[in-house]
Amino acid sequence: MEQTSQLIAHAGARKLSREDLKALPTPEATATHRPVPHFEIVEALSETLSFRHIGVVRDEYAVSSDGMRMFGVLDLETSFDGCRFSIGVRNANDKSMRLALTVGYRVFVCDNMAFHGDFTPVLAKHSKHFSLVDALSVGVDRMQRNFEPMRRQIEAWKGLQLPETDAKLLIYRAFIEEKLDAPKHLARKVHELYFSPPYEDFAPRTMWSLSNAFTSAFKELDPIPQFKATAKLGAFLSGIA
Repeated sequence: MEQTSQLIAHAGARKLSREDLKALPTPEATATHRPVPHFEIVEALSETLSFRHIGVVRDEYAVSSDGMRMFGVLDLETSFDGCRFSIGVRNANDKSMRLALTVGYRVFVCDNMAFHGDFTPVLAKHSKHFSLVDALSVGVDRMQRNFEPMRRQIEAWKGLQLPETDAKLLIYRAFIEEKLDAPKHLARKVHELYFSPPYEDFAPRTMWSLSNAFTSAFKELDPIPQFKATAKLGAFLSGIA
């Protein structure tokens, strides 16, 4: 099954394990701001998922040079028909950003603040009344409710057969007519990945296979261009489907 999340650390952050998060310092709380240890957030998220019988099959983390900001991705056990859902998480103890989760079957998290999924169930400030357990519980409940709409969209794309001329026209519109913010030279790569797919699962001539051809080609880009292109892809294809 293809990996569905991507964590990029290129703006000064360093990658480390979940256990390494324990050693990072956490500032003292103030009258208006309650910092939360990054490890505590990850553990609480994993526990909240396990209560709902959702396992984590892979996770990865990065922190800023001073340890104040954390970025992570978690690939979930929850899957269907060759697709896997993932969670992106970020947290800051220096007031630079809120605790946030993003969920989807393609998740992109970068230490330059790029943060993309199909749905964002948590966006919480570290106020003095902030409850981590409550925020994550509500967020995971929202996430589960949105699994079904995301699943239906993927199933619809898998069932939408594309005539060869339609697929070529979409690639043309994306790059030559510049409907997507991506370099034109990737048009050839998308064409190759769609018409000569490296994975058997992507062999059917469907909208889903074309979507995967685009995202696979985007992986050749640097983090920012990759994020911009991937973020606009769903809307572009949905407008056609």
